[in-house]
Amino acid sequence: MRTQAQLCHIDANRCVVLVTAYGETDVMGSALGEGATAEQAEDRALQRLNDRFSNASDGPVRLSKAEPVKRLPANAPELPPDEAPTPEPLETPETPKPQGAPSTPAPPKATNDAMQAELMMPSTSAESSPPSEAPTDPEDWSDELAAVDLELQRIGWDREQERSYLERAFGHGSRHKLTRYSDLIAYIKRLKALEPGTSVEAAPVPLRRADLITQGDQMLQTLQWSGEQARSFLQQELGATSRQSLSDEQLLTFNMLLENQLVNTPA
Repeated sequence: MRTQAQLCHIDANRCVVLVTAYGETDVMGSALGEGATAEQAEDRALQRLNDRFSNASDGPVRLSKAEPVKRLPANAPELPPDEAPTPEPLETPETPKPQGAPSTPAPPKATNDAMQAELMMPSTSAESSPPSEAPTDPEDWSDELAAVDLELQRIGWDREQERSYLERAFGHGSRHKLTRYSDLIAYIKRLKALEPGTSVEAAPVPLRRADLITQGDQMLQTLQWSGEQARSFLQQELGATSRQSLSDEQLLTFNMLLENQLVNTPA
């Protein structure tokens, strides 16, 4: 069994680390840990995984220190022809059914997929809150890139300092390599929160909303909650009916609450 660690959040007060355990081919489980340092947070996440696996087996299971996750650049070069994966063969199209023949009903979607979709949709009975990012990515990002320049000037960072920060936050040193609009928006939000003169080393990295949603989906699937259970839990803990209405910080808090449910749920 091997493990990998991913830094989800860091600021002046805390670090949050996600540790994922892998078998030979499949993901066996994951856990979030929080601590004053990244190492303490990783140790906490490993302990939670150990506790969960021990409860599910006859004896204790000890996980070794996690491997750090390496982020690939957004514009990673394509594989040369001799290393490129072999394309899958095209499927033979099905023979069309004669007109008037009864169609076979499609199988219902998995319960967990329906639950996650329901949790993401805002409730019609409550006031709808705007999402953190635009529902569709705009084609022109010039205004956002100009906003980055203004914030860097306000903070007092030069290009080299920005490059160092981007490498720590996104795994590459250029804002032009941000391929997701949500990442650019998260970058701007984090810059706006920094005080003038903040050092690159002390500046917290942005929360990546897509990663938080994915982590939450995995834990909801493990818990096997119905849509009503998930929505009720979200409303009880954070006063919301949809993850879409949560801020990135609230999403992180929600994931930590789900992690506590996983740890406290008997196998």
